[in-house]
Amino acid sequence: MDFALTEEQTAIFDMAKAFGEEHIAPHAHQWEKDGTIPKALWSEVGALGLGGIYVSEESGGSGLGRLDATLVFEALSMACPSVAAFLSIHNMCAKMLDTFGDDHVKEQFLAPAITMDKVLSYCLTEPGSGSDAAALKTRAERSNEGYTLNGTKAFISGGGYSDTYVVMVRTGDNGPKGISTVVVDDGTAGLSFGGLEDKMGWKSQPTRQVQFDDCKIPAANLVGSEGDGFKYAMAGLDGGRLNISACSLGAAQSALTATLQYMSERKAFGKSIDQFQALQFRLADMEIELQAARTFLRQAAWKLDQGAPDATKFCAMAKRFVTETGSKVANECLQLHGGYGYLADYGVEKIVRDLRVHEILEGTNEIMRLIVARQLLAENA
Repeated sequence: MDFALTEEQTAIFDMAKAFGEEHIAPHAHQWEKDGTIPKALWSEVGALGLGGIYVSEESGGSGLGRLDATLVFEALSMACPSVAAFLSIHNMCAKMLDTFGDDHVKEQFLAPAITMDKVLSYCLTEPGSGSDAAALKTRAERSNEGYTLNGTKAFISGGGYSDTYVVMVRTGDNGPKGISTVVVDDGTAGLSFGGLEDKMGWKSQPTRQVQFDDCKIPAANLVGSEGDGFKYAMAGLDGGRLNISACSLGAAQSALTATLQYMSERKAFGKSIDQFQALQFRLADMEIELQAARTFLRQAAWKLDQGAPDATKFCAMAKRFVTETGSKVANECLQLHGGYGYLADYGVEKIVRDLRVHEILEGTNEIMRLIVARQLLAENA
Protein backbone atom coordinates (compact mmCIF):
# COMPACT_ATOMS: atom_id res chain seq x y z
CA MET A 1 0.00 0.00 0.00
CA ASP A 2 1.65 3.19 -1.24
CA PHE A 3 0.44 6.50 0.16
CA ALA A 4 2.97 8.62 -1.70
CA LEU A 5 1.93 10.98 -4.47
CA THR A 6 3.48 10.42 -7.87
CA GLU A 7 5.86 12.99 -9.31
CA GLU A 8 3.08 14.17 -11.62
CA GLN A 9 0.64 14.57 -8.73
CA THR A 10 3.19 16.50 -6.71
CA ALA A 11 3.73 18.77 -9.71
CA ILE A 12 -0.04 19.29 -10.05
CA PHE A 13 -0.30 20.30 -6.38
CA ASP A 14 2.72 22.62 -6.59
CA MET A 15 1.41 24.26 -9.77
CA ALA A 16 -2.01 24.97 -8.24
CA LYS A 17 -0.47 26.20 -4.98
CA ALA A 18 1.90 28.57 -6.78
CA PHE A 19 -0.93 29.91 -8.92
CA GLY A 20 -3.07 30.54 -5.86
CA GLU A 21 -0.27 32.30 -4.01
CA GLU A 22 0.41 34.62 -6.95
CA HIS A 23 -2.99 35.26 -8.49
CA ILE A 24 -5.58 34.66 -5.74
CA ALA A 25 -4.26 35.11 -2.20
CA PRO A 26 -3.15 38.77 -2.59
CA HIS A 27 -6.63 39.75 -3.79
CA ALA A 28 -8.91 37.44 -1.76
CA HIS A 29 -9.95 40.05 0.82
CA GLN A 30 -10.65 42.69 -1.80
CA TRP A 31 -12.72 40.28 -3.86
CA GLU A 32 -14.68 39.46 -0.74
CA LYS A 33 -15.39 43.17 -0.20
CA ASP A 34 -16.32 43.56 -3.86
CA GLY A 35 -18.60 40.53 -3.72
CA THR A 36 -17.26 39.17 -7.00
CA ILE A 37 -14.34 37.42 -8.67
CA PRO A 38 -12.86 39.22 -11.70
CA LYS A 39 -13.73 37.31 -14.87
CA ALA A 40 -10.15 37.83 -16.06
CA LEU A 41 -8.98 35.28 -13.48
CA TRP A 42 -10.84 32.46 -15.18
CA SER A 43 -9.03 32.78 -18.50
CA GLU A 44 -5.76 32.30 -16.60
CA VAL A 45 -7.24 29.30 -14.80
CA GLY A 46 -8.42 27.89 -18.12
CA ALA A 47 -4.97 28.31 -19.62
CA LEU A 48 -3.64 25.96 -16.93
CA GLY A 49 -6.15 23.28 -17.93
CA LEU A 50 -8.21 23.72 -14.77
CA GLY A 51 -11.49 24.49 -16.55
CA GLY A 52 -11.95 20.80 -17.34
CA ILE A 53 -9.83 19.02 -14.77
CA TYR A 54 -11.46 15.61 -15.15
CA VAL A 55 -13.07 16.19 -18.52
CA SER A 56 -11.74 13.55 -20.93
CA GLU A 57 -8.82 14.38 -23.16
CA GLU A 58 -10.96 13.35 -26.15
CA SER A 59 -13.25 16.28 -25.33
CA GLY A 60 -10.34 18.66 -24.83
CA GLY A 61 -10.09 18.41 -21.05
CA SER A 62 -7.13 17.60 -18.83
CA GLY A 63 -8.26 14.01 -18.24
CA LEU A 64 -7.11 13.92 -14.64
CA GLY A 65 -8.52 11.68 -11.94
CA ARG A 66 -10.57 12.54 -8.89
CA LEU A 67 -7.56 12.20 -6.61
CA ASP A 68 -5.68 14.63 -8.84
CA ALA A 69 -8.61 17.04 -8.58
CA THR A 70 -8.54 16.97 -4.78
CA LEU A 71 -4.92 18.07 -4.94
CA VAL A 72 -5.86 21.04 -7.12
CA PHE A 73 -8.65 22.17 -4.81
CA GLU A 74 -6.66 21.61 -1.63
CA ALA A 75 -3.86 23.76 -3.04
CA LEU A 76 -6.09 26.54 -4.39
CA SER A 77 -8.04 26.70 -1.13
CA MET A 78 -4.88 27.59 0.71
CA ALA A 79 -5.25 30.90 -1.14
CA CYS A 80 -9.06 31.25 -0.92
CA PRO A 81 -11.65 28.51 -0.38
CA SER A 82 -14.42 30.66 -1.88
CA VAL A 83 -12.63 30.97 -5.24
CA ALA A 84 -11.58 27.33 -5.23
CA ALA A 85 -15.10 26.12 -4.43
CA PHE A 86 -16.53 28.16 -7.30
CA LEU A 87 -14.10 26.45 -9.66
CA SER A 88 -15.21 23.10 -8.24
CA ILE A 89 -18.82 23.87 -9.21
CA HIS A 90 -17.75 24.79 -12.73
CA ASN A 91 -15.83 21.54 -13.07
CA MET A 92 -18.74 19.48 -11.75
CA CYS A 93 -20.91 20.96 -14.51
CA ALA A 94 -18.23 20.41 -17.15
CA LYS A 95 -17.92 16.75 -16.22
CA MET A 96 -21.68 16.30 -16.54
CA LEU A 97 -21.62 17.78 -20.04
CA ASP A 98 -18.66 15.61 -21.01
CA THR A 99 -20.14 12.38 -19.67
CA PHE A 100 -23.75 12.76 -20.76
CA GLY A 101 -23.86 15.46 -23.45
CA ASP A 102 -24.04 14.81 -27.18
CA ASP A 103 -21.75 16.35 -29.79
CA HIS A 104 -23.83 19.53 -30.00
CA VAL A 105 -23.73 20.09 -26.23
CA LYS A 106 -20.00 19.44 -26.15
CA GLU A 107 -19.27 21.80 -29.01
CA GLN A 108 -21.67 24.57 -27.94
CA PHE A 109 -21.19 24.55 -24.17
CA LEU A 110 -18.38 22.25 -23.05
CA ALA A 111 -15.62 23.51 -25.35
CA PRO A 112 -15.80 27.15 -24.12
CA ALA A 113 -16.20 25.90 -20.54
CA ILE A 114 -12.90 24.02 -20.72
CA THR A 115 -11.06 27.20 -21.69
CA MET A 116 -13.27 29.09 -19.22
CA ASP A 117 -14.43 31.48 -21.88
CA LYS A 118 -17.78 30.41 -20.41
CA VAL A 119 -18.24 29.93 -16.67
CA LEU A 120 -20.80 27.30 -15.61
CA SER A 121 -23.25 27.23 -12.71
CA TYR A 122 -25.10 24.20 -11.30
CA CYS A 123 -28.84 24.68 -10.72
CA LEU A 124 -30.48 21.95 -8.64
CA THR A 125 -31.66 23.42 -5.32
CA GLU A 126 -34.99 25.23 -5.12
CA PRO A 127 -36.65 27.30 -2.38
CA GLY A 128 -38.74 24.29 -1.39
CA SER A 129 -36.36 21.42 -2.20
CA GLY A 130 -32.92 21.24 -0.67
CA SER A 131 -32.00 17.84 0.75
CA ASP A 132 -35.11 16.42 -0.95
CA ALA A 133 -33.77 17.40 -4.35
CA ALA A 134 -36.02 14.99 -6.25
CA ALA A 135 -39.00 17.14 -5.20
CA LEU A 136 -37.91 19.98 -7.50
CA LYS A 137 -40.73 21.79 -9.31
CA THR A 138 -39.03 23.83 -12.06
CA ARG A 139 -40.73 22.51 -15.18
CA ALA A 140 -39.66 22.26 -18.80
CA GLU A 141 -42.55 21.77 -21.21
CA ARG A 142 -41.64 20.19 -24.54
CA SER A 143 -42.94 21.61 -27.83
CA ASN A 144 -41.95 21.46 -31.48
CA GLU A 145 -39.66 24.46 -30.89
CA GLY A 146 -37.88 23.03 -27.84
CA TYR A 147 -38.50 23.52 -24.12
CA THR A 148 -40.21 26.26 -22.13
CA LEU A 149 -38.91 26.58 -18.55
CA ASN A 150 -40.80 27.94 -15.55
CA GLY A 151 -39.62 27.89 -11.96
CA THR A 152 -37.03 29.14 -9.48
CA LYS A 153 -33.64 27.86 -8.34
CA ALA A 154 -32.17 29.00 -5.02
CA PHE A 155 -28.67 29.49 -3.55
CA ILE A 156 -27.05 29.39 -6.99
CA SER A 157 -23.36 30.23 -6.91
CA GLY A 158 -22.72 32.41 -9.94
CA GLY A 159 -26.35 33.44 -10.36
CA GLY A 160 -26.30 36.53 -12.58
CA TYR A 161 -22.53 36.12 -13.01
CA SER A 162 -22.01 32.87 -14.90
CA ASP A 163 -22.30 32.50 -18.66
CA THR A 164 -24.17 29.20 -18.74
CA TYR A 165 -26.48 27.35 -16.34
CA VAL A 166 -26.77 23.56 -16.09
CA VAL A 167 -30.32 23.14 -14.84
CA MET A 168 -32.25 20.19 -13.45
CA VAL A 169 -35.89 20.47 -14.54
CA ARG A 170 -39.05 18.40 -14.41
CA THR A 171 -40.08 17.05 -17.81
CA GLY A 172 -42.23 14.20 -16.49
CA ASP A 173 -44.10 12.99 -13.46
CA ASN A 174 -43.19 13.61 -9.82
CA GLY A 175 -40.12 11.83 -8.46
CA PRO A 176 -36.57 11.40 -9.68
CA LYS A 177 -37.49 9.67 -12.96
CA GLY A 178 -39.35 12.77 -14.13
CA ILE A 179 -36.24 14.98 -14.02
CA SER A 180 -34.05 15.99 -16.96
CA THR A 181 -30.98 18.20 -17.39
CA VAL A 182 -30.85 21.16 -19.77
CA VAL A 183 -28.40 23.96 -20.51
CA VAL A 184 -29.43 27.63 -20.52
CA ASP A 185 -27.17 30.41 -21.73
CA ASP A 186 -27.08 33.78 -20.00
CA GLY A 187 -29.11 36.33 -21.92
CA THR A 188 -31.83 33.86 -22.88
CA ALA A 189 -35.24 35.55 -22.85
CA GLY A 190 -37.15 34.62 -19.69
CA LEU A 191 -34.01 34.05 -17.61
CA SER A 192 -33.62 36.48 -14.69
CA PHE A 193 -32.05 36.66 -11.26
CA GLY A 194 -32.97 37.60 -7.72
CA GLY A 195 -31.10 40.02 -5.52
CA LEU A 196 -27.57 39.34 -4.33
CA GLU A 197 -27.67 37.13 -1.22
CA ASP A 198 -25.88 38.54 1.84
CA LYS A 199 -24.01 35.49 3.09
CA MET A 200 -21.92 34.60 6.14
CA GLY A 201 -19.03 33.41 3.96
CA TRP A 202 -18.16 32.73 0.32
CA LYS A 203 -18.74 36.45 -0.15
CA SER A 204 -16.62 36.70 -3.30
CA GLN A 205 -19.03 34.32 -5.03
CA PRO A 206 -22.16 36.15 -6.26
CA THR A 207 -25.13 34.07 -5.11
CA ARG A 208 -28.68 34.67 -6.32
CA GLN A 209 -31.94 32.95 -7.12
CA VAL A 210 -32.24 31.98 -10.78
CA GLN A 211 -35.70 32.54 -12.24
CA PHE A 212 -37.27 31.05 -15.38
CA ASP A 213 -40.42 32.72 -16.75
CA ASP A 214 -41.47 31.15 -20.05
CA CYS A 215 -37.78 30.76 -20.78
CA LYS A 216 -37.45 29.09 -24.17
CA ILE A 217 -34.46 26.97 -25.16
CA PRO A 218 -33.81 24.69 -28.15
CA ALA A 219 -34.46 20.95 -27.79
CA ALA A 220 -30.75 20.46 -28.56
CA ASN A 221 -29.95 21.96 -25.14
CA LEU A 222 -31.11 18.74 -23.48
CA VAL A 223 -28.23 16.87 -21.85
CA GLY A 224 -28.46 13.12 -22.44
CA SER A 225 -31.92 11.61 -22.27
CA GLU A 226 -35.17 12.87 -20.79
CA GLY A 227 -35.84 11.39 -17.37
CA ASP A 228 -32.19 10.73 -16.54
CA GLY A 229 -31.36 14.19 -15.19
CA PHE A 230 -31.57 13.27 -11.52
CA LYS A 231 -29.17 10.40 -12.11
CA TYR A 232 -26.78 12.82 -13.82
CA ALA A 233 -27.06 15.30 -10.96
CA MET A 234 -26.34 12.65 -8.34
CA ALA A 235 -23.42 11.24 -10.33
CA GLY A 236 -21.75 14.62 -10.14
CA LEU A 237 -22.19 14.91 -6.40
CA ASP A 238 -19.71 12.20 -5.38
CA GLY A 239 -16.88 14.15 -6.97
CA GLY A 240 -18.31 17.46 -5.77
CA ARG A 241 -18.24 16.16 -2.21
CA LEU A 242 -14.59 15.27 -2.56
CA ASN A 243 -13.78 18.68 -4.02
CA ILE A 244 -15.52 20.62 -1.28
CA SER A 245 -13.79 18.43 1.31
CA ALA A 246 -10.47 19.29 -0.30
CA CYS A 247 -11.40 22.97 -0.06
CA SER A 248 -11.97 22.57 3.69
CA LEU A 249 -8.70 20.71 4.06
CA GLY A 250 -6.57 23.25 2.21
CA ALA A 251 -8.06 26.26 3.96
CA ALA A 252 -7.74 24.66 7.40
CA GLN A 253 -4.14 23.78 6.63
CA SER A 254 -3.41 27.40 5.72
CA ALA A 255 -5.05 28.49 8.99
CA LEU A 256 -2.80 26.13 10.94
CA THR A 257 0.29 27.37 9.09
CA ALA A 258 -0.64 30.98 9.90
CA THR A 259 -1.28 30.03 13.53
CA LEU A 260 2.12 28.39 13.91
CA GLN A 261 3.76 31.55 12.60
CA TYR A 262 1.66 33.81 14.82
CA MET A 263 2.38 31.73 17.93
CA SER A 264 6.12 31.80 17.27
CA GLU A 265 6.02 35.62 17.30
CA ARG A 266 3.42 36.36 20.00
CA LYS A 267 4.95 36.76 23.45
CA ALA A 268 3.29 36.15 26.81
CA PHE A 269 4.87 35.86 30.25
CA GLY A 270 8.33 36.29 28.79
CA LYS A 271 8.27 33.69 26.01
CA SER A 272 6.55 32.95 22.70
CA ILE A 273 3.23 31.24 23.21
CA ASP A 274 4.24 28.23 21.11
CA GLN A 275 6.45 27.25 24.09
CA PHE A 276 3.49 26.57 26.37
CA GLN A 277 2.86 22.84 26.51
CA ALA A 278 -0.92 23.14 26.75
CA LEU A 279 -0.95 25.09 23.48
CA GLN A 280 1.50 22.69 21.88
CA PHE A 281 -0.94 19.86 22.56
CA ARG A 282 -3.66 21.80 20.75
CA LEU A 283 -1.36 22.29 17.76
CA ALA A 284 -0.55 18.57 17.77
CA ASP A 285 -4.22 17.62 17.83
CA MET A 286 -4.94 19.84 14.84
CA GLU A 287 -2.07 18.35 12.85
CA ILE A 288 -3.25 14.82 13.68
CA GLU A 289 -6.81 15.60 12.65
CA LEU A 290 -5.79 17.24 9.37
CA GLN A 291 -3.52 14.35 8.43
CA ALA A 292 -6.29 11.86 9.21
CA ALA A 293 -8.70 13.90 7.09
CA ARG A 294 -6.20 14.07 4.22
CA THR A 295 -5.68 10.30 4.22
CA PHE A 296 -9.42 9.62 4.38
CA LEU A 297 -10.13 12.07 1.55
CA ARG A 298 -7.50 10.57 -0.73
CA GLN A 299 -8.75 7.04 -0.03
CA ALA A 300 -12.28 8.07 -1.01
CA ALA A 301 -10.98 9.79 -4.15
CA TRP A 302 -9.00 6.68 -5.05
CA LYS A 303 -12.12 4.55 -4.69
CA LEU A 304 -14.07 6.89 -6.97
CA ASP A 305 -11.26 6.72 -9.55
CA GLN A 306 -11.31 2.93 -9.36
CA GLY A 307 -15.09 2.69 -9.66
CA ALA A 308 -15.27 0.81 -6.37
CA PRO A 309 -18.79 -0.35 -5.40
CA ASP A 310 -18.54 1.45 -2.06
CA ALA A 311 -17.21 4.71 -3.55
CA THR A 312 -20.41 6.68 -2.84
CA LYS A 313 -20.33 5.58 0.79
CA PHE A 314 -16.69 6.62 1.16
CA CYS A 315 -17.29 9.96 -0.55
CA ALA A 316 -20.12 10.63 1.90
CA MET A 317 -18.01 9.59 4.89
CA ALA A 318 -15.08 11.70 3.75
CA LYS A 319 -17.31 14.71 3.13
CA ARG A 320 -18.77 14.52 6.64
CA PHE A 321 -15.43 13.93 8.35
CA VAL A 322 -13.20 16.31 6.39
CA THR A 323 -15.55 19.31 6.30
CA GLU A 324 -16.27 19.08 10.02
CA THR A 325 -12.57 18.63 10.77
CA GLY A 326 -11.74 21.66 8.64
CA SER A 327 -14.25 23.84 10.46
CA LYS A 328 -13.07 22.59 13.84
CA VAL A 329 -9.42 23.28 13.07
CA ALA A 330 -10.13 26.74 11.61
CA ASN A 331 -12.15 27.70 14.68
CA GLU A 332 -9.38 26.46 16.97
CA CYS A 333 -6.86 28.52 14.99
CA LEU A 334 -8.99 31.60 15.51
CA GLN A 335 -9.03 30.88 19.26
CA LEU A 336 -5.25 30.53 19.37
CA HIS A 337 -4.90 33.92 17.71
CA GLY A 338 -6.83 35.41 20.61
CA GLY A 339 -8.45 38.76 19.87
CA TYR A 340 -6.37 39.13 16.72
CA GLY A 341 -8.10 36.08 15.26
CA TYR A 342 -11.34 38.06 15.23
CA LEU A 343 -9.81 40.75 13.02
CA ALA A 344 -10.04 40.50 9.24
CA ASP A 345 -6.39 41.50 8.81
CA TYR A 346 -5.20 38.11 10.07
CA GLY A 347 -7.30 36.09 7.63
CA VAL A 348 -8.41 33.36 9.99
CA GLU A 349 -11.94 34.66 10.60
CA LYS A 350 -12.56 34.58 6.81
CA ILE A 351 -11.57 30.93 6.72
CA VAL A 352 -13.93 30.15 9.61
CA ARG A 353 -16.79 31.86 7.76
CA ASP A 354 -16.00 30.36 4.37
CA LEU A 355 -15.74 26.78 5.64
CA ARG A 356 -18.98 26.71 7.57
CA VAL A 357 -21.12 26.26 4.46
CA HIS A 358 -19.12 23.20 3.39
CA GLU A 359 -21.05 21.20 5.99
CA ILE A 360 -24.30 22.17 4.23
CA LEU A 361 -23.77 22.13 0.46
CA GLU A 362 -23.17 19.16 -1.85
CA GLY A 363 -25.60 17.36 0.46
CA THR A 364 -25.78 18.31 4.12
CA ASN A 365 -23.68 16.33 6.53
CA GLU A 366 -26.89 14.91 7.96
CA ILE A 367 -27.61 13.47 4.50
CA MET A 368 -24.05 12.09 4.43
CA ARG A 369 -24.81 10.19 7.63
CA LEU A 370 -28.04 8.91 6.09
CA ILE A 371 -26.18 7.61 3.02
CA VAL A 372 -23.66 5.80 5.21
CA ALA A 373 -26.31 4.36 7.53
CA ARG A 374 -28.41 3.05 4.65
CA GLN A 375 -25.43 1.31 3.10
CA LEU A 376 -24.46 -0.19 6.44
CA LEU A 377 -27.96 -1.57 6.89
CA ALA A 378 -28.01 -2.87 3.31
CA GLU A 379 -24.71 -4.65 3.84
CA ASN A 380 -26.05 -6.22 7.03
CA ALA A 381 -29.35 -7.38 5.51
